[in-house]
Amino acid sequence: MELPVVDLSRYLESSGDELGSDLLDSCREVSRILKETGALLVKDPRCTAQDNDRFIDMMETYFQKPDDFKRLQQRPNLHYQVGATPEGVEVPRSLVDEEMQEKFKTMPDEYKPHIPKGPDHKWRYMWRVGPRPSNIRFKELNSEPVIPEGFPEWKEVMDSWGYKMISAVEVVAEMAAIGFGLPKDAFTSLMKQGPHLLAPTGSDLNCYNEEGTIFAGYHYDLNFLTIHGRSRFPGLYIWLRNGEKVAVKVPVGCLLIQTGKQIEWLTAGECIAGMHEVVVTSKTKDAIKLAKEQNRSLWRVSSTLFAHIASDAELKPLGHFAESSLASNYPAIPAGEYVEQELSVINLKGKKGFS
Repeated sequence: MELPVVDLSRYLESSGDELGSDLLDSCREVSRILKETGALLVKDPRCTAQDNDRFIDMMETYFQKPDDFKRLQQRPNLHYQVGATPEGVEVPRSLVDEEMQEKFKTMPDEYKPHIPKGPDHKWRYMWRVGPRPSNIRFKELNSEPVIPEGFPEWKEVMDSWGYKMISAVEVVAEMAAIGFGLPKDAFTSLMKQGPHLLAPTGSDLNCYNEEGTIFAGYHYDLNFLTIHGRSRFPGLYIWLRNGEKVAVKVPVGCLLIQTGKQIEWLTAGECIAGMHEVVVTSKTKDAIKLAKEQNRSLWRVSSTLFAHIASDAELKPLGHFAESSLASNYPAIPAGEYVEQELSVINLKGKKGFS
């Protein structure tokens, strides 16, 4: 199955709150796809393939640096919410969640994930995107960014790509809200001053290149929506709402958006947090071979951004979703408190766990 691509251009060109029937249909399509698949491919004219390449080029250069250099950017005292997270720290929830492990046993063989045996084989870099609130309870989730030495372009590249991807998420959030029959700003108003994180990962394919190697074990994301640019090495699988496992192919110039736990909360389960994993596949190995022939980097970089609901905003079913029979499963809770609860489930004191 190939995910449909939604072009955001016409929505961006529209003005005012009155949308024509075609755009309303597009909004309903966005909400339907998010509900049924938990993933959406979009084309945003503001986010070009060249922007993605510039970002990945810089991150490849960074991740290729010696581990001793990268350790200078670690902030374990802030739960790795800014700066570098070393390989072997992020723990996939499926490694510690017994309910998830029981679910594996009931899944058809062709849809089963790769079973994690330990932490993920990937580094990550966390970069805060967007303005921070002045008074906030959740300090670790809203910390100052860390800039590595020797990268004079770092802040400009990170901020530029981060803001562009957040802008794409905001458009999708507006369209989804309209499609779900909510006010246009139902989601985006809650995103203002959220602890959005540009969080690229780096996996060393020089070391980890055997088919079945897990870079990101089976998990969901705890934030609102996650957005990725196209990676240079395939390997991402998602699970549709019907349980089907699908390999994701992101076309050049497109972005992938995935549903997180916070949108599940706000829609009382109308959208559910999408399950996914990243592993070495035969196509990954083909891409490794080609990269070697072209003398390119063998670090697999994902240009991932986690879009969040503001830490002090309340997570609860919105609008008509509050009347859902499932609404009681999603009691009101500050978003920052919810994030901290999720991190504590996988025992991340001094560790981080978006994986």
